[in-house]
Formats: sequence, structure tokens, C-alpha cells
Amino acid sequence: MDALGTTDFDTLTRIARRYYEGDATQAEIAAEFGLSRMKVSRMLRQAREEGVVDVRIRVHRSVAGDVEDRLKARFGVKAALIAVDRRDPEAQRAEVAMVASDYLERMLFDGATVAVGMGRNVAAVADTRGRAVLQSGTFVCATGGAHRAGEPWNADHICRKLAKRFGGTPETLYAPAYVPEADLRDALLRNQTVRRTLDVARGADFALIGIGDLGEESHMVRMGWFKRDEILAARAAGVVGDLMGYDFYDLAGRERNEILGGRVVGLRLDEIRAIPNVLAIAGEPNKIVSILAALRTGVVDVIATSLSNAQSILAIDDATRTSAGP
Repeated sequence: MDALGTTDFDTLTRIARRYYEGDATQAEIAAEFGLSRMKVSRMLRQAREEGVVDVRIRVHRSVAGDVEDRLKARFGVKAALIAVDRRDPEAQRAEVAMVASDYLERMLFDGATVAVGMGRNVAAVADTRGRAVLQSGTFVCATGGAHRAGEPWNADHICRKLAKRFGGTPETLYAPAYVPEADLRDALLRNQTVRRTLDVARGADFALIGIGDLGEESHMVRMGWFKRDEILAARAAGVVGDLMGYDFYDLAGRERNEILGGRVVGLRLDEIRAIPNVLAIAGEPNKIVSILAALRTGVVDVIATSLSNAQSILAIDDATRTSAGP
């Protein structure tokens, strides 16, 4: 089918509205617009492919509302964004990204600054479709870049796509994400250009970050930032996850940086905590414990995850609350 011009997009939108909002049948639309039923069927399919129509299955508000209320009461978060469960990992990541994207559309305001992390879940938010809501705004890298990660999962690439998706401008952090020694990291943090960009991130109104774990598929493990012995030692010491790849924590949400910490150029936990609206996103079922521990850090203001993850987090919290400590 040939690409549609402006007038044809108008027709496509009218047909989609008649079908999805006006409850007209394809036969009725075909007669109304002087088209064949096959043509109408193709146009409705194209409306979905072009993003004119967003057909989504959502968690029923009564179920989502109950889970959200429990998470808010348990962890003191402002909101919990609950996505439907999907078996396919990519489909699940996309579902969680959509509820996060919906939240940002509602909450972002002109002039807002968003500090941005890296990784697949954060990148998925930038890949969502929707309307640009900002005339002005800044999406600033809250961590450096990593050539080996490839463009799609780098904070800089994500910032650029988020600025295009929601409106506003991106700001790059000109530094590597990972350095082998803490002294080198500290020297980079003293650099005027790096410090200036991170100051913008520290003063952000929102932060969009992923939640990491120490599994074989974790971002840092795939990047080769840490030796296998270090990962095993950290796990044995009780480390279960990280935020921004910078600060690590145990099941109780306590910082545990003695083995892996201090090598990533970016915002630290206490700096993220100072940002008023921290949206953490993770859809993978293997990150349930990491998400629970992240919630216990007190850093996360809004959590976006799947329904089954949220239910499991509440169940595990019940079972581990005493052993995890206050």
C-alpha cells in the first residue's frame, strides 16, 4: 500500500474513529466512504501499525488499584504503574514501558528536567509512541556512555529519543559510564564539563532509571565491567541489585558498595534520592528481588513493573520483612 499523504491520514483517522469509537461495522464504513471492505480492513490494520490507533490490554483498574494501594502503603511510593503480564520478555518490557510512558505524559510539565539512566527498560520508554507534551524541557544523561553497550541502551541515545518522543532537548554527559578505578572516577567527577552536566541531573524534577541485578544477563555483567569472582563475592555478601550501576544494595535496601561500588560515572543513591520524582522501571521476572530491595532503599517514588512482579514483591516482602531488617 502506498504511503499515505496528509489527506489520507485524515481519512485513516476518521475511519478508525468510526470503527473503534462509533461502533460502525467494516461493511457500514465501506458503504459510507465508498471503499471495499478489504480496503477498510487494510486501513484499520495500517492505523494500528502507524500508531493512529493504540489497541492495548490493561490490568483492570480494580486489580491494579488494589496492588498499587498495597505498594504505596508498604513502601511509601507515590504511585505504582502496573502492566499486564506477557510471556515474551520483549513484549513484557514494552508493556511496562507503555505504563511508564503514560505516566510521563500526564506528569511532565514545560521546563521540566529529566535525569536519564541507561539499559533496556529505560530505552523501551523512549521507543513508545505517543504525543509530545513539552514545548521546552531537558533530558539529561545521569550516567556516562559505554561503546560496547551499543547506541540503543546508552543514556545519550536514550536521552535523544526521549527528547524527540516527549519534546524538549537532550544533554549529553561527556564521560565513560565505567572506569576501572575509583581514583579515575573521582578525577572525572572533578572535570568542569562532567560536573556541570551532573549538576543539571542533580537538580532534575524527574529521574527515569532502571533496576539492575547481578544475573548473567544484567547490563553490567554483559559489559564485562566486573570480574566473575567479584560478582560471586558480591552475591555471597548479600548484594541483590543496583540503581544506575553506581550504588549496590542488599535485600534490606542498605548500601553495599564495598566490592563493586565506586566505578561508574553518574549520580549516586543519595543524589537520586534528592530528585522529587524518581521513576524506576523493570519488567523482568528475574528482577523481583532486586525490585523489592530497590523499593526498600527509599529512593524510588514511582515503580513501573508487571502485575505478577508486583504481586510477588508483596508476597516476598511479607515473608522477608523480619529477616531483612527495618
